[in-house]
Amino acid sequence: MIMCTISDTVVSDILQQGQIYEVGGAVRDRLLSNAIEAKDMDYLVCGIPYTDLSKLLGNYGKVDLVGRSFGVIKFTQKRNSDLHTFDISLPRKEHSTGVGHKDFEVLFDPDLSVEEDLTRRDFTINAMALSLDNDELIDPLNGQLDLEKKQIRMVSTRAFPEDPLRMLRAIQFSARLGFSIEPKTLKAIKENAALIHSVSVERISEELNKLLVRAKEPSVGFRLMQETGLLKEVLPELEESVGVDQPGGYHKYEVFEHILHMIDETPPKLHMRLAALFHDITKPRAKRIVEGGATFYGHEKTGAIMAGKVLRRLRYSTELIKQVKMLVDRHMFTTAVSDKGMRRLIKRVGLDLIFDLLDIRRADVVAQGMGGTTEDVDEFEQAIREELEKRPPFSLQDLTVNGNDIMKTFELPGTPLVGEVLDYLMEKVLDNPEDNDREKLMEFARSYLANRSNIN
Repeated sequence: MIMCTISDTVVSDILQQGQIYEVGGAVRDRLLSNAIEAKDMDYLVCGIPYTDLSKLLGNYGKVDLVGRSFGVIKFTQKRNSDLHTFDISLPRKEHSTGVGHKDFEVLFDPDLSVEEDLTRRDFTINAMALSLDNDELIDPLNGQLDLEKKQIRMVSTRAFPEDPLRMLRAIQFSARLGFSIEPKTLKAIKENAALIHSVSVERISEELNKLLVRAKEPSVGFRLMQETGLLKEVLPELEESVGVDQPGGYHKYEVFEHILHMIDETPPKLHMRLAALFHDITKPRAKRIVEGGATFYGHEKTGAIMAGKVLRRLRYSTELIKQVKMLVDRHMFTTAVSDKGMRRLIKRVGLDLIFDLLDIRRADVVAQGMGGTTEDVDEFEQAIREELEKRPPFSLQDLTVNGNDIMKTFELPGTPLVGEVLDYLMEKVLDNPEDNDREKLMEFARSYLANRSNIN
C-alpha cells in the first residue's frame, strides 16, 4: 500500500520555523519493508506554538482543532486527487487518569524535544521518528535494533500501569508482525494482567479486532493471552476451553487448540473470525462422556447465546452480534438435505451469510486436524449457486402478494394475523417455488384462514 504524505510545500513552510518528523507506526513499517500498512502518516512538529501551527496549516488545507487538549491538529489536504487527513501533533508528555483509562493528562509544549516525546510511547519499535529535514532517524530507545531482533520491548516499566491496554497491543503486534515479546516485557504483562479491567471495553474490543483481522495467525495472540493471564481477564469463557479434550476420534486437538486453529483457517473478516472464536465456546459445559468418546449436544445453540452475551459486554454493534450468532447457531448444518431443506437453510441464514457459513464449515473441518475433506461443502455450494440462479423467493418481499393484498381481499385489520398468513405463504413457496403465483397464494391464504377459524 502506498502511503500518502503531506505536500512538500507544507513541509518546507514548517521547516522555516521549526522541525517536522514522521512518527509512529509509519516509521516502523518503513524500516520493516516497503509494504506500508497505514494509508496516512502521523507527524510531530517541534518549535512552533499550537496556534501558529494551526494558522500555517490553514493556508494549505482544512484544519480541525478537535484534538486541541492533546496538542493535536487534524489537517486535511488534497493529495493525488483525493482528500487525506493527517494527525499533526506537538511534542507532549502524558499519563492516563480516571476510571477506564479513558482520560489522559496531557502536557504539550512546542519546546519539548522530539526525544522527550518519543519516550512517552508504548514500545521501542513505535518510538522512532524520521526527520523530514534531513532524513535522520531519531531513535533514542534503540527501536531499530529491536526491529532487527524482531521483538516487542516496552519503553519503560511504567508502560503498562500508565495504560494497561498496551498489554493487548503488545500481543496483537506480536501476532501481526511475527515478533517475540522481550522477556522483561512479557513478565510485566503477567504481573499487570489484572489491570486490564481498568480499561474501557471499547478500547479492548478495538485491539481484539486488530488481532483477529490483521494477524495472519491470530492464534499466536490468543496463546500469548492465555500464557500471560490476560485471557481469563478479557475472555474467561474462552479460558474455560483450555485443556478440555474431545475423545471419540473426530478431533486431533483439545477444544481451545481447535478453536485457535479454526480462527486461523477462517477468512480474515471480523464477523467470521468472531464466529470461529465462539463456535465451540460452550463445549466444556456441554460435554458428556459416553461409551467410545464424548458428546457435545446443543453446543451450537448455547454457543450462539454466549456469543451474544460476550459481544454485548464488549460493546459490539447489534448487526455484528446478529451475524456472529447466526453463524455460530448454524455451524453444525448438514449438507445431506433435499432442495427444500437447502432453501430453508438459505432463508434462515440469509443470502448475505450463506457462503460465509460454508467457509466456516470448511475451516472447522481443517481445524479438526484429522485430514477431513470438504468436497460435500463444495458440492453443496454449487447446488446453492444453481438454485439462486433460478431466483426463487427467500423473503416476504419476494412473494407475489403482500400484507395490503391480504387485508384488502379478506377484509382483515392490520393485526399480527396478517404476518402469520404471510409466514405461512412463505413456507409454502419454500417447499415449491413454482407456487409463488398470486392466485395460488390467495387460495392458500383463504384455506389457512378458514382452517384457523374452524380450530378457534
